[in-house]
Amino acid sequence: MSYSNTEPEEATEEVAIRCDICGEEALSVRRIALDGEYDRLLKPHQVQYACPPCSEKKEHARTGLGRGSGRS
Repeated sequence: MSYSNTEPEEATEEVAIRCDICGEEALSVRRIALDGEYDRLLKPHQVQYACPPCSEKKEHARTGLGRGSGRS
């Protein structure tokens, strides 16, 4: 029996996703739904995905932790 050890093909084209907070395109977005007592899964709300700078800014506002820097 022979086995092939080939790597999966890597995507050659990166797809940008729009941040729901600032509207800019980003290669990745985040959504924090659960964190300790913070639970956005049970409370009806508009789901928003944030680019890394906006996500960090939101987390700083929510928790007081992190740099809180981001787009103005």
